[in-house]
Amino acid sequence: MEETIKAFTLWLAVGTEAAAALIIGLATFEAVLSALLLFVPGAASHLAGEGPQAAKEQVRLKLGRWLAVALEFELGADILRTAVAPTWSEIGQLAAIAAIRTILNYFLQQEIDKAERRPPGTPSIGSAADPR
Repeated sequence: MEETIKAFTLWLAVGTEAAAALIIGLATFEAVLSALLLFVPGAASHLAGEGPQAAKEQVRLKLGRWLAVALEFELGADILRTAVAPTWSEIGQLAAIAAIRTILNYFLQQEIDKAERRPPGTPSIGSAADPR
């Protein structure tokens, strides 16, 4: 019975990772399409309502939000694997991976929150001003 539970938990972890990969793939596809639309004259103002910089920021933030979701799925898969990890070495490796993913997710979420608090039309730090 214990082996069946372990096998099911590992399959569940693999399924969770597959879901994360699907989310990343679909989010990337959506971001690429949205970014390509920004090259169509007038599409940038239509997409964000605030001009090309705001439209780029919206594409970036949407992708960032989806990546944060995918990181949460990956962390969930790590937690599932930790439940059945037989050695301290594997537990240590999973703990390091989980810590890295948690830190990445934290800073990604900080960037998203900061961008959402920024007034519309204000360029993000490090971005070039709109040359219009």
